[in-house]
Amino acid sequence: MASLAHLVDDLSPDLARQVFTHSSWAPERTLSYERLEFLGDSVLGLCISTDIYERYPDYNEGELAKVRAYVVSRHTCAKVGADLGLSRLLVESAEEADAANITSLAENANVLAAVVEALIGALYLQFGLDGVMEAVLNAFEEHINYAASEHIDYKTELQEEAARRGETISYEVVAVEGPPHARLFTSEVYIDGRTLGSGKGRTKKVSQQGAAKEALDVLRAQGDETS
Repeated sequence: MASLAHLVDDLSPDLARQVFTHSSWAPERTLSYERLEFLGDSVLGLCISTDIYERYPDYNEGELAKVRAYVVSRHTCAKVGADLGLSRLLVESAEEADAANITSLAENANVLAAVVEALIGALYLQFGLDGVMEAVLNAFEEHINYAASEHIDYKTELQEEAARRGETISYEVVAVEGPPHARLFTSEVYIDGRTLGSGKGRTKKVSQQGAAKEALDVLRAQGDETS
């Protein structure tokens, strides 16, 4: 299984040097990671957009945009950078810079996120999109899953839709399956007593989010039919 960590070791010396060079210690700004960051931002967006488009065929444009926005955010990229140990590589590449400045920069979330994007840009240049896609998706997998299952708040959206209609919402766990360490919950959502959606998940929250999404799809379909 391809990983960004393994591909780092195969980067050409010139590209690797640029990925881990901050503009404050680069002889010229164009020799820092900033140009690669610009490229990597687009490559990351394409990788994530392609994956979620294929993975979630029932998501509309707005839902896909919310997932992508979370996954490619600075916050998420910084987490991935920390998991990959890129702070250490950044410090090791700056031997001639001020030690205190190096440590401060390496621990900065914005810098770490920028280095992740620069790394993706460099890997794209060396290995092409097919060569980097799997590694990018592996690195961001847990964040894609989180964004799709919990970051999009279907329950709040459904509550707002019901409020506009003057209707009330309630949820009920209708089934619990599996052993204690691997429960699977099934929840249903009711609008004014009518069952409008059902969802499954490893937690009650996830199952309720699934039920709310199904209910929203039903309400939107009804809206399309009457428009």
